[in-house]
Amino acid sequence: MADKIPFRAPVPVGDVVPGDPPVPITVWPVPAPQQGETMSNAMGVRLVHNLTHPSDLVVDLAAGPQLARAVIAARRRSHLPLAHVAGWGREQAALIVTGWPVDDAAGPVEFFQRCRGALVPGGCVAVLLPHGDVALPVDVVIAARRVGLAYLQHVVAADRPPRPGQRTQLDIHTDVLIMMSSASGVGGVGG
Repeated sequence: MADKIPFRAPVPVGDVVPGDPPVPITVWPVPAPQQGETMSNAMGVRLVHNLTHPSDLVVDLAAGPQLARAVIAARRRSHLPLAHVAGWGREQAALIVTGWPVDDAAGPVEFFQRCRGALVPGGCVAVLLPHGDVALPVDVVIAARRVGLAYLQHVVAADRPPRPGQRTQLDIHTDVLIMMSSASGVGGVGG
């Protein structure tokens, strides 16, 4: 009788911090944003539908009208692009979407502190980064975690979808880091 080899789970690779559980990495096949804009229309639709429910409030700090269109089409409520100039209002949001770097003179940690205070428990901040700088996502996650936001998910946006059973070279254009507030105010999953 052959000796049984004990089963061991595969070693996770990717966005892993020693001692923290791995963060799921998802591929969204959506077009790249136009020059000077944060996202494509398809990206706006995915963010709104995946991270909110009807009548939820969305704070739109992104460049371009794509998220606003998705919010209206999905029957959500929004503080639209001028919200970052006039303030975010008093009502807490289910989702805050921003490009990076933010136009916040106070700095990244202070920006995420403001986000945490503006989110309902379980609400999310979606940070969209141009793909390519390997250190930038780490810096963003560290700043968010300092104020108690949990690193929930990493989405890579690529122009064409991966094909099952085939090796596909993804043309990744955007990294989306999803941070979540917790009811206790301290980071939960990965936070």
